[in-house]
Amino acid sequence: MFFRLLAVIPIFIILMTLTGGFGGGGGGEEMRRDGGELRGMAATGGLVVVPTILMIVARRKYPRWWFEWNREVSRFSTRVTAYVALLSDEYPSTDAEQAVHLEIDEPNVEQLNQWLPLVKWFLAIPHYLALALAAIVVTVIAWFAILVTGRYSRGMFEFVVGVLRWGQRVSGYAFLLVTDRYPPFSLH
Repeated sequence: MFFRLLAVIPIFIILMTLTGGFGGGGGGEEMRRDGGELRGMAATGGLVVVPTILMIVARRKYPRWWFEWNREVSRFSTRVTAYVALLSDEYPSTDAEQAVHLEIDEPNVEQLNQWLPLVKWFLAIPHYLALALAAIVVTVIAWFAILVTGRYSRGMFEFVVGVLRWGQRVSGYAFLLVTDRYPPFSLH
């Protein structure tokens, strides 16, 4: 179990590279050219959020390939999270679904509020505060419980799965921008 934290390092590096988790100001390395400073992206910067917000507000469009990219990055991130949270023993694949399934319907942009994407991230802050605390505390307790008893308590397992589901609903609302329905504070 302890070795899982070591085993996850390579796939975590891949995830951080994709989502812009490395470096300051957008996930890249700094490069100098002609005395000026340029920011180079390590990959793509993760989810395509700001351009999607701008497209929905200005043009009422959500390019299909942006949606597909966001969905696949979310699926990959969820597989890594499930592995780290001890919900799956399968090493996270970069492309196969494995035991973690995440379905996200493509939004009908005409039915979305044109201006709401500007504030959805802000409205989601209470969710993320509750989610982070809940998942981390229960996962740490579960790790020790597994170490002592050799099994993951069904109640804790279901709680962490519920937290991940809740987190995906919040992400779909605030960052993937696929719905205007405010997510409930619920594990179901």
